[in-house]
Amino acid sequence: MKVLKFGGTSVGSAARMKDVAKLICDGEQKIVVLSAMSGTTNSLVEISDYFYKNNTSGALEKINSLEQKYYDVIEDLYSKADCRAEAKQIIKTHFEYLRSFSKSVFTLFEEKAILAQGELLSTAMFQLYLQEIGENSALLPALEYMRIDKNSEPDTAYIAENLEKQLQAQPDKMIYITQGYICRNFYGEIDNLQRGGSDYSASLVGAALKADEIQIWTDIDGMHNNDPRFVEGTKPVPYLHFEEAAELAYFGAKILHPTCILPAKLNNIPVRLLNTMEPEAHGTLISMQSKKGTIQAVAAKDGITAIKIKSGRMLLAHGFLRKVFEVFESYQTSIDMITTSEVGVSVTIDNTKKLDEILNSLKKLGTVTVDSNMVIICVVGDLPAENVGFQAKAVNAMKDIPVRMISYGGSNYNVSFLINADDKKRALVALSQGLFNE
Repeated sequence: MKVLKFGGTSVGSAARMKDVAKLICDGEQKIVVLSAMSGTTNSLVEISDYFYKNNTSGALEKINSLEQKYYDVIEDLYSKADCRAEAKQIIKTHFEYLRSFSKSVFTLFEEKAILAQGELLSTAMFQLYLQEIGENSALLPALEYMRIDKNSEPDTAYIAENLEKQLQAQPDKMIYITQGYICRNFYGEIDNLQRGGSDYSASLVGAALKADEIQIWTDIDGMHNNDPRFVEGTKPVPYLHFEEAAELAYFGAKILHPTCILPAKLNNIPVRLLNTMEPEAHGTLISMQSKKGTIQAVAAKDGITAIKIKSGRMLLAHGFLRKVFEVFESYQTSIDMITTSEVGVSVTIDNTKKLDEILNSLKKLGTVTVDSNMVIICVVGDLPAENVGFQAKAVNAMKDIPVRMISYGGSNYNVSFLINADDKKRALVALSQGLFNE
């Protein structure tokens, strides 16, 4: 069995939903994971914000506007009067539920319940459309099997057991529709995996079922060798190793959520990135196989802050780095890049919520300097030490770009450069010319 995930853009209109139906109705048994219709989650976030601020009229106005959008979709999606009537009732029920929050105290729990409505709406409407066209399909409620534990990590044993129960209850169906992103927490409350978490949902479902393949369908034809927003003539990368894909996803390749990689990798399930607009395109296949002796792609991660701690006490000292890292650990702030010398250490972070507290603690250890508005440029490929020359090619391509830090050796698949945000486009173009346009 395959698991197919379709993002918000892929189900963003009646026409798009019909296109997805054509793609999945091929006679093969599969599970289809759907995101909310494009724009819906952002609208629900805005509605929640109004409720937090006790602006009930603002929330209700936004709810009414979003509701009308769904009624418009109904007119284009269904041809039978009874299906239209049922769809209208589905929408009415969900939006009455949203309005009910105007009469209650609004907390994080209520917000998560609101954010779940996008996926619940898209899957209910899509399943109804499949019924209308006569497909043998069923709805698998994610809230019945998808759960996170006390640490907000997926409870994989629970997911596998309860997903199997759901499937066994309706074993004769060819297509199973389920929600991405949403789940229950350890206490049984509605929760979510995180924004962009539909990729994660698909990967967790695929891992639980030991699926043949996980397909992530978006509006672009695979993971490109550079960012098409900044560089002309980029091309999709046909094959990537799990490690290469994880590096690219983490360092800015928006097509795939970073968390998606791990469950698939652990269970050796290939992940294929495909384009709903061009379903015949090969896309990108992510597996344990890698293309030897080549640089595959470049990605960029924005919003980076660099921190340098310089101290004479570091020279030949034991435990200095431990003290530095303990500061970041105590403020639950992850580090992206690290470089060291005899008298100092430089690190980068992308979460600056606790920056002032971190800096105050670090100043006890040495002289601290901060560079904000930085970007990490990540070059990914088959880059073990024995492959002589690839690192030199990457560095040479960056010869005209001021580089603040270089990180290499942490993995066999990545060399990273820290640069000013103003130089980002110039760096991406230079790397494309130096690495891919020879």
